[in-house]
Amino acid sequence: MSSIGKLMKQAARMQQQMEQIQNDLASRTVEATSGGGAVKVVVKCDGTIASIKIDPQALNPADSQLLEDMILSAANQALAQAKEISSSEMGKVTAGLNLPGLT
Repeated sequence: MSSIGKLMKQAARMQQQMEQIQNDLASRTVEATSGGGAVKVVVKCDGTIASIKIDPQALNPADSQLLEDMILSAANQALAQAKEISSSEMGKVTAGLNLPGLT
């Protein structure tokens, strides 16, 4: 088989693997909390937020800025974890390839 044929076959196999990983990541979740557990954010590893839970005791209208900061902190932590997992899983597919633009 010619080297271009091998490359095409390898690219098709890699595309299938990447699609499978993307599907798996869409169903995998991570969670982060802030404010001692007052706010919990669950994020899917495809980068979407699945849920936000707020302890009713944290709902103080006079302290809305603190609640906003806790939500932001938990969301950013969870999104960072999800991105790390996603990058790691995708890196497994492209490991060993020396194609410009993929490394």
